Amino acid sequence: MDRRDLLKSAAAAGAGLALTHLGADDAHAEPGPSHDSPVAMRDSMAGVPFDRHETVRIAIVGTGLRGRSLLNEWLGVDQVRITALCDIVPEKVERAKQMMQRAGHTYEPAVYTDGERAFEALCLRDDIDLVYTATPWQWHVPVCLAAMKAGKHAATEVPAALTLDECWELVNTSERTRRHCIMMENCNYGYNELLVLQMVRAGLFGEIKAGAAAYNHDLRAILFENRDEGLWRRAPHTRRHGNLYPTHGLGPVAFYMDINRGDRFDYLVSMSTEEFGLTEWRAAHEPKDSPKWQERYVAGDLNRSLIRTVKGRVILLEHDVVSPRPYSRINSVQGTKGIFEDYPPRIYFDGPAANHRWKAIDEYRAEHEHPLWRTLGEKARSGGHGGMDYVMAWRLVQCLREGLPPDLDVYDAAAWSAPFPLSERSVQSRGRSVDFPDFTRGRWREPRRSL
Repeated sequence: MDRRDLLKSAAAAGAGLALTHLGADDAHAEPGPSHDSPVAMRDSMAGVPFDRHETVRIAIVGTGLRGRSLLNEWLGVDQVRITALCDIVPEKVERAKQMMQRAGHTYEPAVYTDGERAFEALCLRDDIDLVYTATPWQWHVPVCLAAMKAGKHAATEVPAALTLDECWELVNTSERTRRHCIMMENCNYGYNELLVLQMVRAGLFGEIKAGAAAYNHDLRAILFENRDEGLWRRAPHTRRHGNLYPTHGLGPVAFYMDINRGDRFDYLVSMSTEEFGLTEWRAAHEPKDSPKWQERYVAGDLNRSLIRTVKGRVILLEHDVVSPRPYSRINSVQGTKGIFEDYPPRIYFDGPAANHRWKAIDEYRAEHEHPLWRTLGEKARSGGHGGMDYVMAWRLVQCLREGLPPDLDVYDAAAWSAPFPLSERSVQSRGRSVDFPDFTRGRWREPRRSL
């Protein structure tokens, strides 16, 4: 490794040590007023609209692969101005600036590269409406808190938080500052996910009773790279033992079930296999003098959790990033009249012509395609992750420009991130159930719709 890679590896090791403290939060903590408190109801951020912004001014903290990917999407959205960029690696900020220039944004954004807390000075600027962070996971909460406390809305990559205490800190700060904290869960904006959401709302599946969600993605080569995510994303596997990345699969299923909008997650049980994948990959690919041989991996290869909602629905939630397998988020929803399963997409509805056979979902596209995809589809498909990134970026700007509530709020960010620490507690207690906090403090009972 060259000197920079060596320094980055040292920083990643430090981040790994910091994660030991992030796993020790009190899962029973539920700070704030009782969920029946009128104060809690009055202070909720659920359904609170943005102020209107003719031009949306965005600052980006973290201009690595993911930060530049979202920057590229926003550069294709009208009436967006990227006012500031921040990263500890100046060369990455320079690449982001070059992207802006190539896209015709000829103005000069403010640049912050002076240390790992340079984002704090960025957040104090008066020309920012939204601060978006695409940093390593352990920095998501500090950046979001700094943004909200400085009067800006915050948007973060997933997961939003790593502990229940951090989830509560985001919720409490959002309510106190009256600023939104949005998790940028792109999978909620996928074509199939929004198509199925429309079909759920049209009643085609009947009463929804179950779903399945996952992040099953072979990341072994990426986890062992000496750059980008390889510098930090292995660290949780040395400290945490549960579902380390729950939101990609869970977010869409939560929308199918109106979680925080008429139902909520009640409790979770979780189990993990033993660890094999990272140890075997290291043995096959890492030289014996690599410092990675000093690491001990504790996260099981496959974690399976079951979540039950207050209304009695059940969700299977999986996580596996270290096994040879095709990519899948499962993305399934089942009701009293039928079932949808993705990867590959297929559907089944009850009736005399069903004949116990799956059928293609294509015939439902014309009637139930989501309006966002009907409007943006042609342009979106040239964007990242099959177009969902562009739809997500465009939609957030639309909400800010038109003064609409965000599709995803701080309560979603907290609830969808919570299976990370909750699964860890359940695994450690031999699969005992653990309760979800009610981050909404009772507001989940009020039906409302996003998207």
